[in-house]
Amino acid sequence: MKKVFHLNTCDTCRKILAQFDLTDWELREIKKEPVTEEELAEMYKRTQSYEALFSKKSTQIKLRGLDVKSLKEKDFKNLLLDHYTFLKRPVFVTDKEIFVGNDKNNIENLKTFFGAD
Repeated sequence: MKKVFHLNTCDTCRKILAQFDLTDWELREIKKEPVTEEELAEMYKRTQSYEALFSKKSTQIKLRGLDVKSLKEKDFKNLLLDHYTFLKRPVFVTDKEIFVGNDKNNIENLKTFFGAD
């Protein structure tokens, strides 16, 4: 299994995806086809944290008046399943590894994984 969960309208996602050869990867546009509970469970197995998958930059946080610091793992899980913008993106998932988000360290790890410079 090789999947990338991304958002077509996200410039950062598009820029990151363009750096890699994704011909044998399944590309999932999360607005059109949200993450399922099973997929989220697979991501959780690799990260051991719903919070690690949660985007603290989601506009939904302010709209819903959420206090992120008070959220528990169950809350993160429910929010991730409730609205696509809560997923930190892009998320690259293989049978053994997961790469979550667009921070510099994650992108460097992706480049190493793909053998790119």
